[in-house]
Amino acid sequence: MQKKLFFLFLFLVVEITFAQQNQLSPQAEISVLTVGPGTSLNDAFGHNAFRIKDPSFGIDVTYGYGEYDFDAPNFYLKFAQGKLNYLISKTDFTRFYQVYVYYNRTVKEQVLNLSQTEKQRLYDYLINNYKPENRRYLYEFFYDNCATKIKDVINIATNHTIAFHNPKDFEDATFRTLIQNNLNKNSWGSLGIDLALGSVIDKKATPEDHMFLPENIYRFFENATNKNTNESLVKKSHVLYSKKEIAKVSHFLTSPLFILGIIAIIILYITYNDYKKEKRTKWLDVILFTVTGLIGVMILLLWFATDHTGTHQNYNLLWGFALNILMISQLLRKKASAWFVKYIKLLIILLCLLTLHWSIGVQVFAIGLFPLLISLFLRYIFLVKYYNKQ
Repeated sequence: MQKKLFFLFLFLVVEITFAQQNQLSPQAEISVLTVGPGTSLNDAFGHNAFRIKDPSFGIDVTYGYGEYDFDAPNFYLKFAQGKLNYLISKTDFTRFYQVYVYYNRTVKEQVLNLSQTEKQRLYDYLINNYKPENRRYLYEFFYDNCATKIKDVINIATNHTIAFHNPKDFEDATFRTLIQNNLNKNSWGSLGIDLALGSVIDKKATPEDHMFLPENIYRFFENATNKNTNESLVKKSHVLYSKKEIAKVSHFLTSPLFILGIIAIIILYITYNDYKKEKRTKWLDVILFTVTGLIGVMILLLWFATDHTGTHQNYNLLWGFALNILMISQLLRKKASAWFVKYIKLLIILLCLLTLHWSIGVQVFAIGLFPLLISLFLRYIFLVKYYNKQ
C-alpha cells in the first residue's frame, strides 16, 4: 500500500512539474514572424512562424509549419501525388533568426495583443501539436500551408473572436495572379506553375483566401481586431532584419520567352523551307508530337492521378495533347491515313479554343508559351496542306 501511495505521489509531482514548465508568465509575449521571399522557387513566397518569448522562464522559441518530412517512405512519389505529410517544426529563435539573416531574407515581427489565457491556450496547442504523434499533417498549398496554419491556430486560441479586415491597398485577384505577383513571369518556375496548375486557380480568391501567402498574413494581421473588445490583434510590429539589396543580374538569355522563341523561329524556318521545297521534315514532326504528347500525359496524371487540387481542369491539354504520342507511326509513314489529316485539323481547332479560353479569362497561360504556340499552329496548317496534296 505504501509503495502504491509513493508511486502515486511521484506521478503527481512529475505531472505538476511538467505543467509548471509549460506555464507562461504574465511577461510572456507571442509574436507572428513573417520571413520575406528567398531566391529559389520553393521559398519564393516567404514563410511564417510563431515566436514564444518568456524571459521569466528563459523561453525564446519558434514554431512553424510546412517542414519537409524527408524520412517519409516514398518521399518523392508522395510529393508528386500530393499525399506527403509535412511537419510542424520547433527552433530556438536565435538559430531561426541567424538562418534567415544568412540567406538575406527580411524578418518582420508582430507582437500579438492576447490575454494571458489566450497566450497559454496557443502555447499549449503548439506543444501538443509538436508531439511526435501529432506533428505530421497533409499539406495543401492554398488552404493548409505555413501561412494558413498561423491564421487557424490564432482562431483556435482566441475562440474565433478575431475579425480580419481588408488592408487599405487590398485588390481582388485570382489565385494565379497572387502567385505570379511573387514571381518573375518570364522564369522557368513561373512557366512550370502555369503549366502544371489548371483553371481552378483562375477563380477570384476571397479576402480570407489571400492569407495563403505569408506576406498577406502580415498585412491582414495588421488590420485585424478582436470582435468583443474591438482592440487590435497586433500590439506592436517591427522589422528584425531588413534584406540587403543586391544588384539583379538579367537572365533574359536563359528565360523561357527567349529559349522558346528561338525554338519557335527554328520551327518556322524549317516549315518555310519545307513549304518552298514541297517536302516534310519528319524528325521535326516526330519531336513536336512526342514532346506535346508527353506534356499532355503529365498534365493528365497531375489532374487525375494526384490529390493536388490546383492541377484540375488544366486546359494546357489543348496544346499539350496526350494522344499526339500515339501518332508517331503516322508521321513515319510515306502516306498518312485519311483520318490523320482530320486529326491535325482537330489540333488546329484546339489551339483556337485555347486562344478563346485565354482571351475570356477561363485560364491564363504562361507568356513564355506564346511563340511556341504560334509555331505549332503554323506547322499544323502546313501539315494539313502537305497531306492534302498527296
